[in-house]
Amino acid sequence: MSAPTARVDTIVLIHGLWMTSRSWERWVDRYAAQGFRVLTPAWPGMDREVEELRADPTPIAAQRITTIVDHHAAIIGELPRPPIVMGHSFGGLITQLLLDRKLGAAGVAVHPAQIKGVLKLPLATLRSSYPILHSPANRDRAVPVTREEFRYSFGNTVSQEESDAAWERYAVPGAGHVLFEAAFANLNPHAATAVDTKRADRAPLLLTAGGEDHVVPPSVVSANANLYRGSTAITGYREYPGRSHFVGGEPGWEEEADFALEWAVEAANQYSPTVVSEMPDRRR
Repeated sequence: MSAPTARVDTIVLIHGLWMTSRSWERWVDRYAAQGFRVLTPAWPGMDREVEELRADPTPIAAQRITTIVDHHAAIIGELPRPPIVMGHSFGGLITQLLLDRKLGAAGVAVHPAQIKGVLKLPLATLRSSYPILHSPANRDRAVPVTREEFRYSFGNTVSQEESDAAWERYAVPGAGHVLFEAAFANLNPHAATAVDTKRADRAPLLLTAGGEDHVVPPSVVSANANLYRGSTAITGYREYPGRSHFVGGEPGWEEEADFALEWAVEAANQYSPTVVSEMPDRRR
């Protein structure tokens, strides 16, 4: 296991759609036990308990991708040294946008929502997005996810009982506008999800995928990773067979959490332009 170094000692964890910062609770405990300072900033206005957001999802309906990125950029900008940035699902998309702004010592996009440029979305992704995308009226709404929908999107590799327990503890309504922004990014010349994938001066980036992930199947994550092939910056990809979208608590989550941290620490301390003075011109 990795331990903090003088150069990298802080981790920023960014949650995704239908979730809050609570979804990281196990990763926080694991990383903090190794001596890292772990921050889990919520999306703007969502720094509330799950139960409160279910009762009043107004802050969720107000979410926009750019304001989420700006919010996290301000937090990272106030830190004494660049942190490792990790994001799950839409948090993984936000992570990529933050690295594109030259923020962070390294980034890990955990089963990330796609940046602009990924052209094909499989049926599983479309089915997972259907609760929001089936109606244009949902663009400016916070749309609840039912137990059955959560079971398909997050809990498909665990028992019904375990999936229902995870839904009860973690699930909140999803931000319609955020999902619409990402889903139709390729039709928007000014899409908020656009990244300069040829940038050579960004921090190292790892993208991970789950073989049984219905929300962001491996084909989407690998297509996302391939968009960076024109860059000499460090880009990694790793797939976990049999894993779903529920990386916060699915059995075996420790393996993915440990690899993400070890990869990020090594990459940051050796290759990050925000950490070392000279970054080798090589791929990883």
